[in-house]
Amino acid sequence: MSDLPPAGNPTPPGAYPSPGMALAAAPPPPRRLDWRRGAMLGGVIALIALSGLAVLSYVGWQIGPLALTVGIVAAILPVPLLVFCFLWLDRYEPEPVKYLAFCFGWGACVATGVALVVNTVASKLFATWGLPGGLVGVLVAPFIEETMKALGPILLFAVRRRTYSGLIDAIVYCGLSATGFAMVENILYLGGHGYAATADKNGPLAGATAVVVIFIARILMSGFAHPLFTSMTGIGLGIAARAGDRRVRWLTPLAGLIVAMMLHGTWNLMAVLTQESGQLLVMLYGYVAVMMPIFFGMVGFALWLRGAEGRLTERVVGEYVRAGWFSPPEAATLGTLGRRLAARRWAKRVAGDAGAKAMRAYQFDATRLALLRDGMSRGVGLEGAEAAETLAEERRLLAAIDAYRRVFTGRDPYASRARWDGARYQLTFPDGGVRAADAPPQPVVPVPVVLGPAGHPVPGHPAPGYPSPAQPGYGPAGYR
Repeated sequence: MSDLPPAGNPTPPGAYPSPGMALAAAPPPPRRLDWRRGAMLGGVIALIALSGLAVLSYVGWQIGPLALTVGIVAAILPVPLLVFCFLWLDRYEPEPVKYLAFCFGWGACVATGVALVVNTVASKLFATWGLPGGLVGVLVAPFIEETMKALGPILLFAVRRRTYSGLIDAIVYCGLSATGFAMVENILYLGGHGYAATADKNGPLAGATAVVVIFIARILMSGFAHPLFTSMTGIGLGIAARAGDRRVRWLTPLAGLIVAMMLHGTWNLMAVLTQESGQLLVMLYGYVAVMMPIFFGMVGFALWLRGAEGRLTERVVGEYVRAGWFSPPEAATLGTLGRRLAARRWAKRVAGDAGAKAMRAYQFDATRLALLRDGMSRGVGLEGAEAAETLAEERRLLAAIDAYRRVFTGRDPYASRARWDGARYQLTFPDGGVRAADAPPQPVVPVPVVLGPAGHPVPGHPAPGYPSPAQPGYGPAGYR
């Protein structure tokens, strides 16, 4: 009997596939040379590289090679910490390094290059018109800088929307773009306004002192500013990624961008008022009473999102349990990072380093599967031709998950043999007897579980037309 559905009876968008059919229904796409994709990729890389080279050349010409070197060294110091924070936030479902590097490079090179040109031109025009130069920082800079920082992640969203699984992904992409922008901007401030401007008048020691002072003010005290502003756009993009309504997908990124501009403009306004009035209390009050509460609120929100992603994975994978693809212990172990780490330690104990790596990949793909299915429940990826691609991605993830679990399942000598039939455990005892048992409310010890030959559709999500051929030994195997 074939594992493929009968002709004219495809999987309904809300249905869960039966174990056994998905592996045959989702063959890997053929590898072929795509000239258009290659040309686009080459163009993006060239744009980022040329923009970065132009920015560094201009800054170096303005402040000199020594000040440029001092600025680069000082500005790079906080970057690893900021990047680590974003990567730590994205531990449940890490994004591809190439997309993370693209966003960082876009912010560091393209966004800074365009913003530098626009801000410089605006300063000259405002001076010609007799307008205060501070208006550039309040009106022009927030608009062009936030627009350009967000444009890279927005382009990624438009071209590779599936890389956005939710709010955390969008915050990470936008935050890395802002981190790259802040790094290059800090080169100009630390090397130009700090070292070069002071060393020319009072000597290298005074220049070094100015670098330390600016480093404390711009990086230690307010290094979060650019990532905080642009994360507002990230929230809008994250909501758009989970929305099935086209209007929401257009409006929420725009709303997030406007909020980012408003926060950026408010921050710059406080700096301008402090400079014009000579009252440091203006900046201090705005920093303590306005920006810090927003910053800590955003940190708390991001941490809540991080935990919510684990809870969502456990809940959605629980629906696959009833469809026959997972066992209850597998769903439970995906709910928190602590349980996931415990599962990796168990996999390493029973299957060595290969087991630990397989468990890690299994957990990542299970999270992607849960986010994909949750998006499908919202109508995401089910419009027109996207529906077939979304279902193929679901089957690919199910196939990968089954392949990973085969590396570490059935290797624990202290665990009893059991089979999960989609509703209860069938436990095999040493005397050869088989008894049924309900799933315990909390998983406590690792127990391999081999699914029965037939999957069980989730209530309300029938999957007609898919045969369930008996396959001895086939199916997911988990632990508890």
